[in-house]
Amino acid sequence: MNAKAPKSKVGSPVPIAAATLHAPLARMLRPLVRLCIRGGMTFPALTQLLRELFVNVAEHDFALEGKEQTDSRVSLLTGIHRKEVARLRGAGAPVNAVPATLSRTSAIIARWLAAPEFTDAKGDPLPLPRTADGGAPSFETLVESITKDVRPRAVLDEWLDRKLVTINDRDQIMLVEEAFVPHGDDDRKWHYLGRNLHDHVAAAEQNVSPATPRFLERAVHYDGLSAKLAKRLEGRSRELAMEALKVANREANRALAKDKGGDYRWNFGIYIYREGPDGPVDDDSSEGGGS
Repeated sequence: MNAKAPKSKVGSPVPIAAATLHAPLARMLRPLVRLCIRGGMTFPALTQLLRELFVNVAEHDFALEGKEQTDSRVSLLTGIHRKEVARLRGAGAPVNAVPATLSRTSAIIARWLAAPEFTDAKGDPLPLPRTADGGAPSFETLVESITKDVRPRAVLDEWLDRKLVTINDRDQIMLVEEAFVPHGDDDRKWHYLGRNLHDHVAAAEQNVSPATPRFLERAVHYDGLSAKLAKRLEGRSRELAMEALKVANREANRALAKDKGGDYRWNFGIYIYREGPDGPVDDDSSEGGGS
């Protein structure tokens, strides 16, 4: 869902002083600029993308109720020349399409981590046989509980190749801890980059716009730490975060079975960040390395 700007009684956006936004935006954009430079996206290319987004957001998110959005008003809101607005309107903006394999994989893993028949007494995912008689828990029944369009064997082969699962000496399939974290050349990581950053920034944007914050968006932070303590706190926060995510996933997965469905979505995300005097900590560094 697109974040909507708050509106006054006449439908005009509530103004925020541009000078107020300068410092937080500079800090927020710095790692994105670093990503652009590392990824080969030049300033002119980014400028063109921003120009398209400014027009698209102004056109769709700041329309006056009951009135057609005009090129002149979009130009007024964005500062982009009216002729350029006319050229860009309708060009669209980046979409939130979820790759089919990602959506399917996420749903299967979520069920493996949530459904009581696929978890042990502690809530951890059970090792699963490939097949089982009478509909007993197995990798086959797990996959078929989500989709019947893809053979369980095809899913298993794909997951083994991506190292999401391993097979133990009893020929049982075991989910790799923190299974679905795309790395390296896995293009799915770019979907998560866009979705998670969008949702975090959208929550923060909503919280500074109306009088009362709408979304939970908090952080625990300490400065002036030793490298050893920063590393230990990161490790402990990872444990707490994973437990919170598992609990939320179990409850959501069970509630989903009784839900009538609709057009809404929900995202519960957690981030952890550790930085040294020279910037983000390299996981391969010595004392200050990642956990």
